[in-house]
Amino acid sequence: MIKRSEALKIQESLGKFPAVGILGPRQVGKTTLAKQLGRLFPDSVYLDFENPDHLARVADPTITLRPFQDQLVILDEVQRRPELFPVLRALIDENRIPGRFLILGSASPDLLRQSSESLAGRIRYHELQPFNLFETGNQISMDTLWFRGGYPASLLSMDDPDAMEWLETFIRTFLERDLNDLEFSLPAVQLRRFWTMLAHSHGQQFNASRLGVSLGVSDRTVRRWLDVLTDTFMVRQIQPWLPNIGKRVVKAPKIYLSDSGIVHRLLGINSMDDLLFHPACGHSWEGFVLQQIMSMMPFLAEVYHYRTYRGAEIDLLLKLPGRSQLTAVEIKRSFAPKVQRGFWNAMEDTECDRAFVIYPGDDSWPIAENVNTLPLTQLPLIFE
Repeated sequence: MIKRSEALKIQESLGKFPAVGILGPRQVGKTTLAKQLGRLFPDSVYLDFENPDHLARVADPTITLRPFQDQLVILDEVQRRPELFPVLRALIDENRIPGRFLILGSASPDLLRQSSESLAGRIRYHELQPFNLFETGNQISMDTLWFRGGYPASLLSMDDPDAMEWLETFIRTFLERDLNDLEFSLPAVQLRRFWTMLAHSHGQQFNASRLGVSLGVSDRTVRRWLDVLTDTFMVRQIQPWLPNIGKRVVKAPKIYLSDSGIVHRLLGINSMDDLLFHPACGHSWEGFVLQQIMSMMPFLAEVYHYRTYRGAEIDLLLKLPGRSQLTAVEIKRSFAPKVQRGFWNAMEDTECDRAFVIYPGDDSWPIAENVNTLPLTQLPLIFE
């Protein structure tokens, strides 16, 4: 399977910007996609900074890279050479034409800080996410994607046990090696416990104090661990919408693990039957729907959640480009979805002009004026 829509977006950016960045977790397919794009550019050059031979070639990056002024240069795992960004800026300013550098990174403070300081106005970033429902087409069922998650190696496994085995290896490698490679020095055993506790809190408000007490660490430590998992694309923090309406709004972010397969592995859910009878099934489905929404969000779109202490609540609020008012999204794991009083109160508080209730069925019908059910398979209608 190929991420054709994402490839087209990146190709378009390469036609406009001197540098384009593809950021995302390891094993999500950044290198595969970059090499496919490289074939579209004559004599493109690929350098992998996890390869010692390639790393040695850029001992003096100015001398190495200057001859490739008219070729696309792909730099993989560039966070290993953060000092490279000022050099890239100088080379771009010498010959500022589109499509000079395609930069791949698994995220790190050095990568984000150096690029924002050195390549401002010269680079466009794309976040590459696991496969979504609309990229797999008819090749993969919705339930398979939900259970296994969207990482290519997990999704395309021979069977579910193989998928869970790959996910377990991915989790261990991430904790024991990848974080160190990204210059995060954290205790792997404790972080695994923390990550598992986040899986149990998937789709709920983050409570640093409760987690800190359970883990025997400070609130500050827990927040730092959360930020590390967020910076490495393992977790999403959905921030609250804070309207100036005098309401007592819950200000904690909602936490979602960024891949449903990882949720299930951390919770020890080993089959689809186990998932359907597990207490976390509803929250897992909510997170899965969020994954699909985030993977299709247009550029400059924003997502929030809303909850007051009096019970007004909406799962997601979308601020979409070209629309002056918010779009409400409620997520239900039911074939006859209903919304509660708190939803209507939240609609009034946030002044949403339309709402969608996403569910796993096939039909759409109105619940009220500008409030409609919407099958997950018709999710793109939200963005039209």
